Amino acid sequence: MTSIALFGAGGKMGYRLARNLKGSRFDVRHVEVSDAGKARLSDDLGLSCVSADEGLDGADVVILAVPDAAIGKVAAGIVDKLKPGTMVVALDAAAPFAGHLPKRGDLTYFVTHPCHPPIFNDETNPAAKRDFFGGIAAKQHIVSALMQGPEEAYALGEEIAKAIWAPVMRSHRVTVEQMALLEPGLSETVCASLLVVMREAMDECVRRGVAKEAARDFLLGHMNVLGAVIFEETPGVFSDACNKAIEFGKPVLMKDDWKRVFEPEEIAASIQRIT
Repeated sequence: MTSIALFGAGGKMGYRLARNLKGSRFDVRHVEVSDAGKARLSDDLGLSCVSADEGLDGADVVILAVPDAAIGKVAAGIVDKLKPGTMVVALDAAAPFAGHLPKRGDLTYFVTHPCHPPIFNDETNPAAKRDFFGGIAAKQHIVSALMQGPEEAYALGEEIAKAIWAPVMRSHRVTVEQMALLEPGLSETVCASLLVVMREAMDECVRRGVAKEAARDFLLGHMNVLGAVIFEETPGVFSDACNKAIEFGKPVLMKDDWKRVFEPEEIAASIQRIT
């Protein structure tokens, strides 16, 4: 049986993983330093915790479910205790991309991250419809990368990824560099920023006299239909009026060189701020 040492098991992310790994084929050792995290695991899931040394003893896989800024410190503290061939799993590309994983060629480094449940989906169960993050009831896609290690290790890493992010639809293989383009580049620098602007635009309409509920309903409804057309969820074209508004609006809202956020140096700088 494959043994997994789950570090940060009682934290925000680790708890999700501990819950999904419970009852799996894996022998999971839960490592958590906070009393609150230990109590949460015990009270909610009936799981007990072990010390870091106990968790690492003979472990085949180590999952670092800790904040990006702590991954380098945690990894450095345990690297000398890992047997050759151990797989270290990171849940985000930031720290691995920034070079915060220890230099040790006989370890396997695997990185995986959820895409989260898509806006356009076929969920009908109320719990799944309200599972916006994923990993509980809603189906989602995932991305994974084998940063270093033998090619045959990818299968085990993907199996673990599918277990911790379940239920999973498509599982995409990418590189760590490509994952960094997706996050923070695409999902945070671009998508989150533009969504904040959209919220501020809604608030501006409210400030100018539109009822908040009316403005919110109008915006979210249009996000749905416009998004369906733009992302080819449904065939369709915009009206001439909409196209003229885009022609005017995009240069007003976006700098001509906005795509520089995807340049390697910009991605590196963004990750440096995160980690």
